Amino acid sequence: MDAFIISLVMVFLAEMGDKTQLVALTLASRYKPGIVILGITVATAASHVLSVALGGILGNLLSVPWVSYLAGISFFVFGLWTLRGDTDGEEDIRKSATPFFVVFWTFLIAEMGDKTMLTTATVTAQYLHFYGAVWLGSTIGMVLADGIAIAIGYYLGTKLPEKPIRLACASIFLLFGVWSTWAGVRLLPTWSWSIGAVLLGMSLVLLFGLNKKPDPST
Repeated sequence: MDAFIISLVMVFLAEMGDKTQLVALTLASRYKPGIVILGITVATAASHVLSVALGGILGNLLSVPWVSYLAGISFFVFGLWTLRGDTDGEEDIRKSATPFFVVFWTFLIAEMGDKTMLTTATVTAQYLHFYGAVWLGSTIGMVLADGIAIAIGYYLGTKLPEKPIRLACASIFLLFGVWSTWAGVRLLPTWSWSIGAVLLGMSLVLLFGLNKKPDPST
């Protein structure tokens, strides 16, 4: 019980004001709260399984700069996607499956090496024989903290028009993209820039090129 309570409280406090909490707020202003909380729960459970299983060794196995770099690129893609908005053919998907995968992927990448994951690993090292309790407590603690942000985001989404919300969400994603990308790429070799350029180029083509409706006059 001590392992469960301590992991819940520590992760809850670590998540307050964290970047993933702000992402939860922005997503909840556009998508159904149930889908957002489900995506957060699954992503958190998955990332904390890794954290608990490796007991803090994960940080030595994964290069933190590469994780930050790839997370930043992901934020860029989500920002561009949000800025563009949904096409007619994507409207039904946006209301069902797509938000879940957006939330899941964002949280899974952002959590790698984040302070909540490191907090979970630290508690695990203190309670080596209570892996399940630490995993459950840390997952619930993070979901509770993000639930506060989701409630606020949903309330704002019902009070404000869609366009300002979309612009605000896109801005937050892009700002996180700039910060996280720079935090990683400045510690990586020069050739790593080419990877980001290719990934962003492909994203631009998919988001703004292939989805254009053909001109009926041609």
